[in-house]
Amino acid sequence: MTNALDPPPDGAASILRRHTMARVALGRVGTAQPTSAHLAFQAAHAQARDAVWAEARLAGDITVRSQARDRREYLLRPDLGRNLAHGTTLPAAPGALVFMVADGLCATGVAAQAPAVIAAARPLFRLPVGPVVVAVQARVALGDAIGAAMGAAAVAVLIGERPGLSAQDSMGIYLTWAPRPGRTDAERNCISNIRPGGLSAAEAAAKLAWLLAAAQGLGATGVALKDDMPAMPLLGAVPAEPVERRRT
Repeated sequence: MTNALDPPPDGAASILRRHTMARVALGRVGTAQPTSAHLAFQAAHAQARDAVWAEARLAGDITVRSQARDRREYLLRPDLGRNLAHGTTLPAAPGALVFMVADGLCATGVAAQAPAVIAAARPLFRLPVGPVVVAVQARVALGDAIGAAMGAAAVAVLIGERPGLSAQDSMGIYLTWAPRPGRTDAERNCISNIRPGGLSAAEAAAKLAWLLAAAQGLGATGVALKDDMPAMPLLGAVPAEPVERRRT
């Protein structure tokens, strides 16, 4: 009889590990994990902590800061990361889509993924694209203040996602139509897990273009906008025209 705590046979374990980055079929030594699995977990945990504290050089046209003065204050005071530093001035971009490239909780992740996504997405938009704003010590909601100050039709916040034990290089995109301070997360659409092994830059760009076109027709993002984008046969293909729908 096989003990329920025993790992799967070697063949089954290798099949499981081939299809997931999750920690499965690790085996055991008595009632504990093997030393190799324990050390790998500790290393991944250390890498995740390093990613949260890391700073990276982000590429853009304009650089702004939130009211958080440093990384420690940013982590302890999320509210400060949602507001622009006092005295910040921004150029006008009326009716445009504005990209905000933000460090978030994984600056190295957004530095690695954002340039390719922006390059792939630009040709797919019907709206004009304003300057790319780099935001330091930024939370998602900082995009609302930036979009409102620039008169943008929409803001796409490209931000480093909280690192996990198997991914320390992930980026998310938060799209908000008619951004203004006070918008809630229910008024945004999110595209997550943009990274090698997750959503590719081409897939993320096509998804963003579809959502933006649908938001333009609907006049809203968030819970009012259903993601009914059809599957594309080829990555990077021009997304299908969204069906305009009324707010319910």
